[in-house]
Amino acid sequence: MKPWQALRHAKDSLGPIHSPELNELLRAPWFAERLDNLAGQLDRRPSDVRDEAVGYLREMAATHDPRATDAWRAFGRWFLRAYDLYVDDDQVQRLRELDRRSSLAFAFSHRSYLDGFAVPEVIAAKRLTPVYTLGGSNLNLFPFGQWASRSGVIFIRRNIRELPVYRLALRSYIAELVRSRGNLAWSIEGGRTRTGKLRPPTFGILRYLVDGLDEAARTDEGPIATDIQLVGVSIVYDQLHEVQLMTGEARGAGKRPEDLRWLVHLARQQGQRLGRAYLDFGEPIPLSQRLAELRADPATGEHEVERIALDVSHRINRATPVTATAVVSLALLGADRSLTLDELLATVRPLAGYLTRQGWAVAGALNLTDRATIRRTLDEMAVSGLVAVFDEGTEPVWQIAPGRHLVAAFYRNTIIHALVQRAITELALRAVADSSGAPAETDVFAEAGRLRTLLKFEFYFPSSTQYGAEVLAELRLLGAGVHDEDWRCDPETAAALLEKSDLLVAHLVLRPYLDAYLVVADRLAAEPCDPEPVDEPRLLAECLAVGQQWLLQHRITSAESVSLELFRTALRVAGKRHLLIANAAAQARREFAAEVAADVERADAIAELARKGTP
Repeated sequence: MKPWQALRHAKDSLGPIHSPELNELLRAPWFAERLDNLAGQLDRRPSDVRDEAVGYLREMAATHDPRATDAWRAFGRWFLRAYDLYVDDDQVQRLRELDRRSSLAFAFSHRSYLDGFAVPEVIAAKRLTPVYTLGGSNLNLFPFGQWASRSGVIFIRRNIRELPVYRLALRSYIAELVRSRGNLAWSIEGGRTRTGKLRPPTFGILRYLVDGLDEAARTDEGPIATDIQLVGVSIVYDQLHEVQLMTGEARGAGKRPEDLRWLVHLARQQGQRLGRAYLDFGEPIPLSQRLAELRADPATGEHEVERIALDVSHRINRATPVTATAVVSLALLGADRSLTLDELLATVRPLAGYLTRQGWAVAGALNLTDRATIRRTLDEMAVSGLVAVFDEGTEPVWQIAPGRHLVAAFYRNTIIHALVQRAITELALRAVADSSGAPAETDVFAEAGRLRTLLKFEFYFPSSTQYGAEVLAELRLLGAGVHDEDWRCDPETAAALLEKSDLLVAHLVLRPYLDAYLVVADRLAAEPCDPEPVDEPRLLAECLAVGQQWLLQHRITSAESVSLELFRTALRVAGKRHLLIANAAAQARREFAAEVAADVERADAIAELARKGTP
């Protein structure tokens, strides 16, 4: 039976949604008390507030109707037909044990619209407790939204800051679902990544889970009577049809509205096979235990939810496997010419060795140094148009296809988290090497700490103590005889460590971000010291124009750097340095620009070293 036929056969299941959890919530004394309290705060009649809340709850209500769920799963599998979906059964077995005694809250990475099909399908196929998936109401398209709601999809509005009754209804509904031992799933990033790497987490759903636990601690009639296990979920794909559009959006193109025509187009795209998708579960976090630890630490302050969200994001990154597509994209993006298969393998082998030593899993347990694996990956990338191959000479050569560098960068960025620490350590060593003859030589650990601060809104970094230990480990891998963070490196030693390394990645990993930051810093330095704060939308538009100019002039190396997403992050860094406020110091803005420019020069120096070592 085709998915469209399955949906038609499920037609009889339509009608009012009968949600036991919703009915229980509407009878709960604690919910009535919350509504009365909110009515008092808003100076409104309690009956009006309750009626409004009930309307919102009916709008977002979901259930697991067997016939509708079977039809929706068939529809989801059809949507995922471009991929073979790989799941680690050992990870699933550990989750089954937790599922018997706890609610599981799956916070997944978001690279595709397909993620919302993949997560519930895997959970159902592996016989875990059915999951309620939270998704944006923009995807509640008639008639599919009706079946989705009867298959556990909770459609929620995105902009609810000015809707206090809606926020209370959503928070209470989530709490009741968990109290009833329901499992939840949502994108911790809030929206799809436009760059390939994990976006900063959103806190709303996680905050509601924490509120529910606190309510349970205050009263025996609280909404949650069970613990919650937070499970980060990584989803990566060999390739994606959506990437071309997403990279365009990152450069300022308008986002296509989600409507029925959009859905049909997305469905048709999946008819072309694109390889494999990999779904991996991170190490679970017992929410109650983690909250207790954070609240015992005075340094946490009011940031406990943010800290937990970062914990989950770290575990998603750690669970994300390295794909062959990402490795080949990284190698080809770093080349200034087409490569033969032997040349590509010579570039990939040291990278594969490094990833193995650092304990990163390879998707599908592939051998990244195997000729057949890399050749098959190149063939798949050629079929999709990602790489171009010339095979009319003595041997084939490959390069990133014209106009596809942003797409290749997206795939490369799916493993960028595995290389950031290495890249920062290389830049720190380059800074030490450049300090020869200066009044005071640069400390490699202090320099790594400065880069951590500069890039803290781009990447997930561990605590300061753990970060120092990771820098130490990278220095040892580079061949430094270092024992602890008191070790000092002179400029000659720093230069020698870089020159003899068979793997240099700073220019590949960090240069696109540093170039974007340099555009923003340059435009800020050119801003007059006005009595008004910087007009950020105007400055972003100016950065897009100047970034494109610099790209054409080869002052920046990649179109990836001309990105609203990167420019906005650079503005966050500038904001933390008080460079966007009224009457901001012109000298501080110039110093910011000089700092980033120096980092770009160091990345260039490492790129030159890498080119010298290229076979």
